[in-house]
Amino acid sequence: MPMEEDEELAMEIHALKRELEISLQKSNFLEKENQELKQELARFKSHVQSLKVHNNDRKSILWKKFHNSMDVAGNDSTPQSPPATDKWETTRTQKQSNWAVVKENQRMAAAAPTPAPPPPPPLPTKLLGGSKAVRRVPEVLELYRLVTKRDAQKENKAANGGFPAVAFTKNMIGEIENRSAYLSAIKSEVETHGEFVNRLIREVEAAAPRDIAEVERFVKWLDGELASLVDERAVLKHFPRWPEGKADALREAAFSYKDLKSLEGEVCSFRENPKEETNAMLKRAQALQDRLEQSVSNVERTREFNCKKYNKFQIPCQWMLDSGLPAQMKLSSLRLVKECMRRITKEVQLNETPQTENLFLQGVRFAYRVHQYAGGFDSEAIVAFEGMKQVGLQLNQRK
Repeated sequence: MPMEEDEELAMEIHALKRELEISLQKSNFLEKENQELKQELARFKSHVQSLKVHNNDRKSILWKKFHNSMDVAGNDSTPQSPPATDKWETTRTQKQSNWAVVKENQRMAAAAPTPAPPPPPPLPTKLLGGSKAVRRVPEVLELYRLVTKRDAQKENKAANGGFPAVAFTKNMIGEIENRSAYLSAIKSEVETHGEFVNRLIREVEAAAPRDIAEVERFVKWLDGELASLVDERAVLKHFPRWPEGKADALREAAFSYKDLKSLEGEVCSFRENPKEETNAMLKRAQALQDRLEQSVSNVERTREFNCKKYNKFQIPCQWMLDSGLPAQMKLSSLRLVKECMRRITKEVQLNETPQTENLFLQGVRFAYRVHQYAGGFDSEAIVAFEGMKQVGLQLNQRK
């Protein structure tokens, strides 16, 4: 009997030790979980504090704007200062109006729908017997709040006479079907147009145009080939070998050159319109000159960077140099000043009014501007300038 009692006592002691070990493990786990919760709580507190500071800053800014607007409104409505006897009444009325606005804002804020409460915190997964360590992800809670808030807004909109849920569901289904058809078309082209795209890849990689005109022709051909695709970018991104950098550089060079040539043609085709007022004609010429100078300045500012990029892809960039298209465009501005100087000369000869004197001064300023920009005048511009100068001297003698 004593032996059996000793064995039972030993078994009870062993069981108690086992329970004690389990309790210690649970205690360590709970302490660790408590530390993690404290750290997460500290993070949330710091986040809430930063939001409060940001909210206070926004409130102060809004109050400043509100008071400034009230001051401006008061100045506009009462340009003259009120009498001394009514000063107290005016101040009280302004305070009452300010307080009425504040109360209205508070009422609207209280009437606004409150966001759905956050879900209850999940049970500690470690207590459920999981072997892998997990951690809380605040982004999940943020996403939940965003979705529930958006859903609450949709429900309020439908309850207040918005679009019915059936129509919204139909729109969603239609949009999904259209999106699916679009993605199916792209997938089909990726599978069926592989050889076509590979041929374009070889053409772009081997492209070495000799001049900018050949670049224009190649880009026009390439765009025509790619136009047969449903979505160029969406299809080509499935082909890692597609030389996107070189293709974009070719297009950039072609489009930049085309825009400059188009502007140069517009400047060179500038003509005097007898039905147009001289002042309006001068403003039109000055606007064209502004565009020309801005375009040439953009080319000159980015020329070094673009030339390095174009040389890397064997794209000619001689047209960007000072002896190329920029010089031609500067000389084309002489067309503008010649037409304006001739028209101003006729206007001053026919009319002797203060307006013509002001027009003459504007013509001189514009002539000087173009002269400095183009580096001088050609023979026709010199003749036109001499004519305008003579009528200006005559206008001065008549005074």
